[in-house]
Amino acid sequence: MRIIRDLLAASLIAIAPIAPAFAESIQDASGRVVELASDPARIFAAGPPADVLLYVLKPQAMLGWVRAVPENGLQYVLPEVRDLPSLGRLTGKGDTLNLEGLLAAGPQMVLDYGNINPTYLDLAKRVEDQTGVTYVLLDGAFQKTPDTLRDLGAAIGVAARGEELAAKAEAIMAETDRLVASIPAKKRPKVYLARGPEGLESAAKGSIHSEIIERAGGINVAEGDSKGLITVSPEQLHAWAPEIIITVDRDFAANATSMPELAGIPAIDNKRVYLAPQAPFGFIDAPPSVNRLLGLRWLTAKFHPELAGEALPQAVRDFYHDFYQVDLSDEQLKALLGA
Repeated sequence: MRIIRDLLAASLIAIAPIAPAFAESIQDASGRVVELASDPARIFAAGPPADVLLYVLKPQAMLGWVRAVPENGLQYVLPEVRDLPSLGRLTGKGDTLNLEGLLAAGPQMVLDYGNINPTYLDLAKRVEDQTGVTYVLLDGAFQKTPDTLRDLGAAIGVAARGEELAAKAEAIMAETDRLVASIPAKKRPKVYLARGPEGLESAAKGSIHSEIIERAGGINVAEGDSKGLITVSPEQLHAWAPEIIITVDRDFAANATSMPELAGIPAIDNKRVYLAPQAPFGFIDAPPSVNRLLGLRWLTAKFHPELAGEALPQAVRDFYHDFYQVDLSDEQLKALLGA
C-alpha cells in the first residue's frame, strides 16, 4: 500500500507545474497584468501562431511544437528544435490537448497569440484557474507585431532579442508603407486569397489571415463580417473578378488555370495565380504570426514587382537570418521563391 502511495505522490509531482519565482509582468489582451516567472525556461505554446512567436524570440524555452514542422521545412529552423515533440493545441479549430496533457508537459507559462474574442478569453481564465499555470493571451493583430515582440521579449527574459526583432519589424512595415504610399489607388490590384484545393475558402477584409493584403498595396475583394475564414462560391468569385489570386494550397495553384468553373476570372485568364511559400511557416498565414512580416515583403513584390521585386531575394535572406536564425544557401532561396 505504501508503494502505491509513493508512486501516486511521485506522479503528482511529475505533472505539477513548476512553481514560478515572479519577477516580470506583462499586460495581456484581456487587460490583466500577468506576473511571470523570472526568465521562464519552459513555455507552452497554445496554438501555431504562438509557436512561431516563441520560436523567433526564445527557442530554448520551447517544450515542443503544436504540430511538427513538415519534413521539408526542418532545414529552415534551428537544429536544436527540429526533434521537439508535437504536443497538440489548446486553442483554435481542432484542439487536441486536454489539461492533463498540459500539466504533464510541466510548463511555467502558457503563451497564446492570435484572435481575441470571448471564447479565447474564457479559455485563458479556465486553464489558469484549473491548472495554476500562468496564461498569457496576446493580440495577434499585425499592426501590433513590433510591440508584441518588444513586450514579450522583455517579459520572458530576452529583452535584447525582443528589441532587435521589434526594430526590424518596424523597418519592414515602414519600408512597405513608403512604397505603397507612392502607388495610386487605381493601380492597386484586386486580390483574392484562395485556400483549399478548390480555392473556395478565403478570408474577408480585416481578418488576421488576410490583413497584410491591403498593407502590401492590394485590395482584398472578399467581403464578410467574419474575422476567421469564409466559404465562397464560384459565382461570387466571378463577381469579385480578382486580378491576382494568392493561394496557400499547392493543388489549387497547380490546377487553377485549368478549372472550367474559374475561366473568365482575370487572375485565371492572365495566369496571375501565385503560390505562397510555406517553409518553415507560411508567408501569408499558416499560421498568422510573425511570419506575416515576410509575407508582407513577398506580397508587395507580387503586387508591384516594378517597385519591390528586385529587392525580394535579399529581403528573404535577411528575414530568415534575423528571425529564424538560419542562413539560406542559394539553392534554398531558389526553392523558396520558386514555391
